[in-house]
Amino acid sequence: MTGEEAAEAFLLWMGTERRASPLTIEAYRNDLKRFLSFMTEHLGGLPDMAGLGKISLRDMRAWLAHERVQPVRPSVRKNTPDRAARTRSRRVSAVRSFFRYLAKRQGVENTAVTLLATPRTKKPLPRPLSVKDAKAVPQNIGDCAHTDMARQRDGTLFLLLYGCGLRISEALNLDVRDIGLVRASNILKVKGKGSKERLIPVLAQVRGALEAWVKVHPDPQGGAAPLFPGVRGKRLQAGVAQKAMREWRALAGLSEDATPHSLRHSFATHLMEGGADLRVIQELLGHASLSTTQHYTLADEARLLEVWRKAHPRAHTTS
Repeated sequence: MTGEEAAEAFLLWMGTERRASPLTIEAYRNDLKRFLSFMTEHLGGLPDMAGLGKISLRDMRAWLAHERVQPVRPSVRKNTPDRAARTRSRRVSAVRSFFRYLAKRQGVENTAVTLLATPRTKKPLPRPLSVKDAKAVPQNIGDCAHTDMARQRDGTLFLLLYGCGLRISEALNLDVRDIGLVRASNILKVKGKGSKERLIPVLAQVRGALEAWVKVHPDPQGGAAPLFPGVRGKRLQAGVAQKAMREWRALAGLSEDATPHSLRHSFATHLMEGGADLRVIQELLGHASLSTTQHYTLADEARLLEVWRKAHPRAHTTS
């Protein structure tokens, strides 16, 4: 088995047994392709299974040094040094996962990858919208829609993102039948990362919007029908919702930080500002680790510091 064949077997295992998302698998495929391409040139040939087991720490470090001087893929965001470091960190993670798979499933042991230092990165702080802007999104985003159906669908979708703190993928994966629990108990059951389910309380305003939307839904009796369909009745794609947000933020004069995911950040930040317990926010967001949720406290502290710098009379003096 060649290194490329081993990588494809690993990716298949990731999809079937680890239930990794298609986006994760595609990112790992690109990362492993880059790694194997470098090793082919560095070692003078594509490594087979035995060759993968003989890759040394020096070889690994040479690959990481090579990655350090490569440009980051073009994006709408700036290619900052920290963004490049996060990309390299993800690639190291992909290679480590690949070698763990080789050790467990293919009998190929290589401890060099465990000694490879992960590039240091700064965790980006969440960028929430103001309360005023977060409320305005679901109220006005429908103005960019081309049909009455899309107008009500988009308004309901974005109200759900802000009112329940959902990821866009979680909201778009809901079916019409999922509203039954909301009607019975004001609770929404959501399947998050790793197929983990969590229960989220639904505000009266969000419930009202959901019920009003289902009444005009193209297939309200089809329980398995997507709650948020596209124009052809299939499940709405995240890209369509992101495009709607881009069009609306341009009209509203908001920055590029205003995305569907920023409504989830806004949900958590506004709860924290209102005095909600960090553990409660963790449960609502579906974070596996409290440390992930704690970034909202850092964001709040950063916001308070910025307000102090702008407003305090001593902030601009040197003595």
